[in-house]
Amino acid sequence: MTTNVNEEGSSANPSSPPARPTSLPISTVSVVNAGDTQTPSPNGNHKSTIVIESQPKRRVSIVSEGPVLGYDNPAFDQSHARKISQCSANSPLEIGPPGRRRSILKDTLAHDNDSDRMSTYSNENYRQSALDVLNAKYNNLQSVLGSQDNNGNYVEQSWIYNFCLKFRGEEPNEAWEPPFWQKIFPFPLCPTFRTFSRLIALTAIGALLWIISFVIIGDSAAPGGQLFSMVVLTVAANFGGYLMSLTTLPRLIGMLLVGVLFESLGWVNLDGDFSKVTAHCRKFALTVILTRAGLEMDPEAFKKVYKTILKLGIVPWFVEFCVIAVMSHYLLDLPWIWGCLLGSIMAAIAPAVVVPCLFRLRTKGYGVTKGIPTLVVAVSGVDDAISVAVFGIISTIMFTDRGQLYLISQVPVCIIGGLGFGIIWGLLARIFPEKGDAYVVPLRTLLLFVGNLVAIYGSDKLGYEGAGPLAVVFSSFISNYFWCKDGWTIDDNPVGTGFEIFWMIFEPILFGLTGATIKIRQLDSSLLYTGAACIFSGVIIRIFLTAGIAFGDRLNIKEKFFVGLSWMAKATVQAALGPVALRHLGDKASENEIKWAKTVQTICILSIILTAPLGAILISVTGTRMLTKTKQPQILTGWRRSHRPSIRDISIIDEEEEREDPETPKDKQTQENTENNAHIPNYSYTKHQ
Repeated sequence: MTTNVNEEGSSANPSSPPARPTSLPISTVSVVNAGDTQTPSPNGNHKSTIVIESQPKRRVSIVSEGPVLGYDNPAFDQSHARKISQCSANSPLEIGPPGRRRSILKDTLAHDNDSDRMSTYSNENYRQSALDVLNAKYNNLQSVLGSQDNNGNYVEQSWIYNFCLKFRGEEPNEAWEPPFWQKIFPFPLCPTFRTFSRLIALTAIGALLWIISFVIIGDSAAPGGQLFSMVVLTVAANFGGYLMSLTTLPRLIGMLLVGVLFESLGWVNLDGDFSKVTAHCRKFALTVILTRAGLEMDPEAFKKVYKTILKLGIVPWFVEFCVIAVMSHYLLDLPWIWGCLLGSIMAAIAPAVVVPCLFRLRTKGYGVTKGIPTLVVAVSGVDDAISVAVFGIISTIMFTDRGQLYLISQVPVCIIGGLGFGIIWGLLARIFPEKGDAYVVPLRTLLLFVGNLVAIYGSDKLGYEGAGPLAVVFSSFISNYFWCKDGWTIDDNPVGTGFEIFWMIFEPILFGLTGATIKIRQLDSSLLYTGAACIFSGVIIRIFLTAGIAFGDRLNIKEKFFVGLSWMAKATVQAALGPVALRHLGDKASENEIKWAKTVQTICILSIILTAPLGAILISVTGTRMLTKTKQPQILTGWRRSHRPSIRDISIIDEEEEREDPETPKDKQTQENTENNAHIPNYSYTKHQ
């Protein structure tokens, strides 16, 4: 369309000719004043001619396309560092002289070619125009059929529109799309081009990696091979977790059920020599779990309320451990040593369930004033460390044939050795690399991860399996303590982001493999009933005990019971340690020992299925009723703005750009333009298809 803008130029030179009406190719010009409303044309035709005569006499140039909106006469003024006013949409950092160096890990620059610019600057309008086409088609169809229900926005009010909208998240920056994309695949009924291209890239990477693995490994990576089956199981488990997350339940439930489904249908076979590979995957996942548990603990909060954390972490854990050991001995016919082994696993808390639920409550302001989210997360880390350490000690005593002196030395050596290694490695992680290093984030992440793997594998090799888990949690805690002193925070820890990404990789592997170990056809129904009785007995007793011993902690009755409820979920430690006992049995194991090991494995997986979704639901439902809400909810920044971060959250350079260049002072002319243009109505330019 063509809009004639009549401007009478005012200049210091009186002999200069008056400005001619200028014909500019723009899409639509809408004059919006305060209190005015804009009424679209009933026939959908927006072509019009607007003559502007009410403005002060000044020369103006309107450019409809290009990323220079908000600048004073950009067609003639080559100094792009000057803005028309303080409220201009763009800053000198975007168009003027280059600002400070941005991170190489994130490319947020706009495309330079014309076709890219045309496709990105009005992306929302493209989406809206595509929906307008769909609405028009539906309205025409309704008119042909003689229907009177024609409200013009049927698509936006349909259930499928709202259903698809739930699957579409907000993009961190403006996305490029081909000009035809929204016409063929309208948003949100179809995925965005960014999502589609990401899936294509991931598919291509996976296919190429599979080709390389097939060439190197051979038949195991071919379709039908064990490695190929594990990869397919991992991908399917990740997809099952995504579907489960749509219900706001933990992703791990969907992953576990996918593993059970694959085993029931005979699509996966991980027995034989390949069991060594799955055992190493479990150790890697356990290392990531314990490292995250150490990084989650706030050093400052731990120093202030360490008595409360230790009290609520050790006493309820020990009571649940004893309850599970006693009930499994009498109800499941397990020997006492096997009952203690099961109790050490079952007493652990699942941070993978607890942390996301508490994060949502914390962002809404529930329990923040008394530090309840910090308390619950810290205790879950302590519980995991105790559970894995005690499990290592008990399993070493059960499956070794060394002398009595070696068995007696298990407890002191594991405690002293684990804590000592944690302190030393935590100090090294503070000094190396130097905190000002440009690659401090990846180096610290890899150094901590490799050191913790050495602690897990080294303690297992030396025969003191309980020392490794303590070393992992304590080294992570000590490292985080020194990093916080250097300026990092618990809520914005880039190393924690790295381990979140590691967990995104190992979570579907761990829970998919755990679910695949369950053979439903061989399960005894009586075992399920008695196992559920043992599980809930320990959980209920622990809840009431926690509420009873939380005296002197400034918590009311409701908050005490909420803390107990939040610790009922079982998931990560149970999935990592449940099948370990069966793997420790050699070829000479008796039928009873195999039966006991399978019972331990079944009870661990049953506890995940029963308590993980129930715990997540109870935390979300009771948190808003039992906790006190602050007037100002917590606005969290950094990588914890989402409990599912991505690789773009890791950055060596801070990605936050200031809107104003600190080196560019506010000149007098810019301030005068701001004051002079305050009375001018706003013009919006909308491109219609």
